Amino acid sequence: MLYDMNDEKEEIESSKEELNKMHLRKKAIICGVIILCCIIVMIVSIVISIQLKNGSSFTTNAKKANKVDNLAVYEGNHVPIKRHSLEQIKTKFVPKQNPNAQQEITNIYYSEEKVAYLTFDDGPSKNITPQILDILKKENVPATFFVLGSRVELNPDLLKREYEEGHYIANHGYSHKYSQIYQSKEAVLDEYNKCENAIRNALQNPAYHTYLFRFPGGSSGGKYDAVKAESKGLLSSNGVNYTNWNCLTGDAEGKTTPEDLMGCLQQTMQGDGSIIVLMHDASDKSYTAESLPMVISYLREQGYTFKNFYGIF
Repeated sequence: MLYDMNDEKEEIESSKEELNKMHLRKKAIICGVIILCCIIVMIVSIVISIQLKNGSSFTTNAKKANKVDNLAVYEGNHVPIKRHSLEQIKTKFVPKQNPNAQQEITNIYYSEEKVAYLTFDDGPSKNITPQILDILKKENVPATFFVLGSRVELNPDLLKREYEEGHYIANHGYSHKYSQIYQSKEAVLDEYNKCENAIRNALQNPAYHTYLFRFPGGSSGGKYDAVKAESKGLLSSNGVNYTNWNCLTGDAEGKTTPEDLMGCLQQTMQGDGSIIVLMHDASDKSYTAESLPMVISYLREQGYTFKNFYGIF
């Protein structure tokens, strides 16, 4: 049989045509798969979007419901209160009369708990009191100021600052003149009342009471001991308590350097638990302010915490 060239050409052409059909089928299948994947992705995206939207709406509605429920429980008016409003201060820092106060003050001297009551007499003064207040604020330490009525009248803004920064305002009489204060027990009470009036005027609160007095020179001893003794009963019958101290820095006894003041503090502590520390913020007591950071640091190192007389009144 002879070899026919035409037959070979036809076979080649047929093979090419078959290959082209195969390529077209593959392209069609690939395109179909791609289109199907795109459709699936679109469907999944739509479903997820719908679910997220529904979930968000549910959360938002739940929050709104909770908010409405909370408001429904509160029956008052939602009026913003200033952080340091006068009403807040009055609510927080108003001493309350305590019928057991004198005994509780006495108990301090016998307590083994390490608590330090820092007290400052004879102020406020323009130059020293602000320094002491700055230190107390920085160290976050509460204190008690036994103020003189005559000094309060000269520096009412400083008394307000003492009060507004959370320190206890106590009474040290009006004049600090022993011959005037200790004429009689009635004179002692009069000094107390005049100082109370000065404090009330400075705080613009006519109902304010300190309930706590410190006798100038201490509650006993000296040439006025008899009058002091008589005064205690009269003060008590008028709801007034008193306190002395069991520790001091000696800033009114000739100690004028921080080292000397610290030495006196350590000596007079005598291993006591709770201590009432006597210091002064009169205008000539610059060394008291200088030594105060050392006093606070030392007491903390010894394990003391700090309180003022708001814990009793």
